[in-house]
Amino acid sequence: MLGVLLKSLFQLIDLFLSVYVWIIIARCIISWVNPYPYHPVVRFLYRVTEPVLAPARRIIPPIAGLDLSPIAVIFLIYFIQNLMQYLLVRYLIF
Repeated sequence: MLGVLLKSLFQLIDLFLSVYVWIIIARCIISWVNPYPYHPVVRFLYRVTEPVLAPARRIIPPIAGLDLSPIAVIFLIYFIQNLMQYLLVRYLIF
């Protein structure tokens, strides 16, 4: 029973992380077109992603005006997802 609950929790976290990756990608695409900053979608994208991208931006400064922090965060999310899948297979599936 506990295994089923943990597996469901891991799947929920994995889904959340996948959706968050797409939100980061949407923010990157929006930033290329210089949108109206007060549009609700633009404000939502910036409000949701900035708490994660700002610390990454402090670690990885822009190179020649190119912000690489979204790429670093997406790689980190994929690493976390793969680690969770490994732990799920290794310890929860008998």
